[in-house]
Amino acid sequence: MSTNPNTDPRDEVHLIVATDEEVVIEHYPENWIAFVLFWALAFIVFLQFFTRYVLNDSLSWTEEIARYGLMTLAFIGGAIVTRKKAHIAVELVSNLMGPGPLRSALLALVDFVTLGFLGLLAFFSVTIVERMHSQPMTVFDLPMSIVYAGVGLGCFMMLARQAQVVWRNARQRWRQAPDPLEQIHAD
Repeated sequence: MSTNPNTDPRDEVHLIVATDEEVVIEHYPENWIAFVLFWALAFIVFLQFFTRYVLNDSLSWTEEIARYGLMTLAFIGGAIVTRKKAHIAVELVSNLMGPGPLRSALLALVDFVTLGFLGLLAFFSVTIVERMHSQPMTVFDLPMSIVYAGVGLGCFMMLARQAQVVWRNARQRWRQAPDPLEQIHAD
């Protein structure tokens, strides 16, 4: 701050300038599934805490259901991150390369390898769901395939979102390298 009373406050230099970003609420299916699942998990974990430490009589099913819900939430969250193109990636080589056909080929290769990996993940999730149908859960008399179906749903959602990313990038002919600032989200 300047001590001179004749100085205009707009002339001062600030080291940190904060601006408010506009809040955008996204209405995608994976966002709503994750929202509901997250709050259901919060309720179940609170119920487990309350019954264990306040009532001294823990419910037997809360820990198992919370674990299964967290597994499903991780894969549904993977679909959200795939849509936002915010997965952890090593982008050193593509960032060092200049714009051109070699960089476009590298970005296309990365997109197709990711699509192939998610395709295999979705295929194997179906296989696991089929195999786990005969195995019951520990606490409930329900098949474990219900739990793995949530994981499979997340895998197929990631596959669909990656296919959208590949299509979008192919239409641009992979000319645009991922902007590091684009991956930093305010939410």
